[in-house]
Amino acid sequence: MYDLILKNGEIVDGKNRRIRKADLAVKDGKIAGIGMFSGEREIDCQGKYLCPGFIDAHVHIESSMATPLEFARAVMPHGTTTIIADPHELVNVKGNEGMEYILEATEDIPLSVYVMMPSSIPATPFETNGADFTAEDMKQWKDHDRVLGLGEVMCYPAVLARDPVIMDKISLCKDMVIDGHAPGLSGEDLKSYVQAGVMTEHECTSYEEAKEKCHAGMKILVREGSAARNVDNIIPGLLHDLEDLKNYMFCTDDKHLDTIENEGHIRYNIRRSIQLGMEPVDAVAMATYHAACAYGLEQIGLLEEGRDADIVVLDSLEEVSVDQVYRKGKQVTKDMFDIEPAPIRESMLHTVVLSDVTIEKIQVEAKGEIPVIGMVPNQITTEFLREEVPSQDGWFVPDKIYSKLCVIERHRGTGNVQAAPLKGYGITGGAIATSVAHDSHNIIAVGDCDEDILAAVKAMEELQGGYVLVSKGEVIGTLPLPIAGLLSMEPSRKIQETIDEMLKKAWDMGISREIDPFITLSFMALPVIPELRLTDQGLVDVTHFQLL
Repeated sequence: MYDLILKNGEIVDGKNRRIRKADLAVKDGKIAGIGMFSGEREIDCQGKYLCPGFIDAHVHIESSMATPLEFARAVMPHGTTTIIADPHELVNVKGNEGMEYILEATEDIPLSVYVMMPSSIPATPFETNGADFTAEDMKQWKDHDRVLGLGEVMCYPAVLARDPVIMDKISLCKDMVIDGHAPGLSGEDLKSYVQAGVMTEHECTSYEEAKEKCHAGMKILVREGSAARNVDNIIPGLLHDLEDLKNYMFCTDDKHLDTIENEGHIRYNIRRSIQLGMEPVDAVAMATYHAACAYGLEQIGLLEEGRDADIVVLDSLEEVSVDQVYRKGKQVTKDMFDIEPAPIRESMLHTVVLSDVTIEKIQVEAKGEIPVIGMVPNQITTEFLREEVPSQDGWFVPDKIYSKLCVIERHRGTGNVQAAPLKGYGITGGAIATSVAHDSHNIIAVGDCDEDILAAVKAMEELQGGYVLVSKGEVIGTLPLPIAGLLSMEPSRKIQETIDEMLKKAWDMGISREIDPFITLSFMALPVIPELRLTDQGLVDVTHFQLL
């Protein structure tokens, strides 16, 4: 009668905050019952814990640099069975074509992938991206069965001003989920942002910020990625306000394959929260039931009759050590991923077009105190500093303390090139360049030598996207990312091995081990995260939302 019976398991119930011992029966991909059962295929789960499949409530697949199929191969062994993806990286580069790719590439893979329509293309008027994505464009995707709503509304000053461009998008999605992105927003401005229709927030870096936003009516996504790590700053405070617990869930936002391999995916958020004092059943609820409720996914998030049989079997609840993973009643095994990936259009593979980039274009005048981007360890926020920097003949000369950061437009042939001092990166003896530069994904490069910076940019153009390491004029490491300059066509294991090798070389070049050399660099061009950023148009004072 039943396809599978998991016998004698400790079933974790996040809805009712309890754990009970029972058998769990599966038929036709659904949970057929919880109680006492017998059948032909029984698996003894004595001493093991049965949890719903983990849900990542907000993630950019592109940050893994893997295709969706390879991303699934990386995260599913860690218990993640569902993700809510915001493809605004791909859409910033290729517009509707990027949206089409992500939906096609996730259609038949083992991982359940829901998609949010990117709202901020580009995120601000202070940068040049590759394509437009308007409310009119969104209409063709709105009724897709895996599209849940509007992706993170990053242009919060435009929302506060009730700019018709963003308000048209919010109005289009008024009956759907609308994700937020408003770091540091508070008081009356926060209330105005929420009143406009924004429902969630994943940018909180302290419990005080999370609490205020929760009480203003937002669902809070506690993020733990590769660069931005917020669990330690939020969970201890939440333990004193458990009446708000139902409004909290987990996400990764941006997480590299090597971090996933070494730490796990959403299971890391769960385990770390337990270590900080949270009851295991509550941590699991944040990773399952709460996320499912927030995004209207009634078929998952809870182990009860009629729901999808997305199940994680744990050897240890406290350690969140995964023994088996099931998605719709089928055990996740390596051969599940041996399928043909979605085809890739040729136009997705040629996206780096540079005008002449010269040493003269990356010079920075250094007279007295000048604006400096100050890095913050373990965060993607920066400080707006004004400092005297090392110079020669009135021009900035980088050293171990002050690196030279450059952004070069790569989409529309504008010839835009900008440079500024970056404090805290620490690179010596070389340069790094990448086509992954949130959110418009122009070329971003950093180094202590103009010649090495230009060599890295030239190599980047030849690769048509990726990561490049240069030292003393020689290319010493590359990771090609030919799909929109964002994704590799290699297996996830190969990508990870390449990144591991490049990380070692990057750290040997003096970059602080308190930061991820690649992910952190990619965020230095994001002009919606305080306080100071560099785009292809210049330095952006994010706090006052203006181009300097």
